[in-house]
Amino acid sequence: MRRQLLTGLLMTIALTVLVGLIYPFAMTGVAQVAFHDRANGSFVSENGRVVGSSLIGQNFLLKDGSPDPRYFQPRPSAAGDGYDAMSSGGSNNGPSNANLIGNVPGVATDSSTGQPLRSNPYATPSDPYCVPVQATDKDGNGITDKFGSAVYEKNPDGTYMCDANTVPERVLAYRSFNQLSATAKVPVDAVTASGSGLDPDISLANARLQAARVAQARKLPVSQMLDLVDRHTDKRQLGIFGEETVNVLDLNLGLDQLR
Repeated sequence: MRRQLLTGLLMTIALTVLVGLIYPFAMTGVAQVAFHDRANGSFVSENGRVVGSSLIGQNFLLKDGSPDPRYFQPRPSAAGDGYDAMSSGGSNNGPSNANLIGNVPGVATDSSTGQPLRSNPYATPSDPYCVPVQATDKDGNGITDKFGSAVYEKNPDGTYMCDANTVPERVLAYRSFNQLSATAKVPVDAVTASGSGLDPDISLANARLQAARVAQARKLPVSQMLDLVDRHTDKRQLGIFGEETVNVLDLNLGLDQLR
């Protein structure tokens, strides 16, 4: 019995040292030597100051929290308040969820019955798929009428206030912000969040559609913006896998270096 206990104890100590100490230190050493940048978070520095990570997106906002027109903007993020690495994740809204696609008749489901919507009673002239925002009291609690039904916010013109996080509303906002026509096609990555909520890249089409707005805000030629986008485009892996993408932080750092 003592021999078996001693053998078990020695095996436990040996495996603890091997797996708990030697292996981690060896892997850390290899990572620091062979993949130093990636092992340390892929941080990006500018003038000796860390400004972000090439693996985690970030917002480029004005002091009031609105998108800064002088910079290329990332895709939406469902991670916390946006690109919060501590809250990584997507919205998990399915393709028929009105909170994602809007109240699309025949596609979105009615939350009360679970059946496809036949019509949208909250439609507005600009957004026929409007998902209304429930009114709240001073404590942030949802307001209901005497029958227990939700009371929704309305605009000064009497139309319903729509949830800004639905795809239809994001499309409208994207077109307006980038001064596009009402029929301009919007890349899907411009109006949907990634599964992690931290995607640092946008599609080439998304970046090129933003070029004119950035050029106008900085009083630079559009052609110069488009050339900058092309120079900061990451090609397909091995030339065949995936799509061409643009790292937003890398692009905006290049933007700030223009004179």
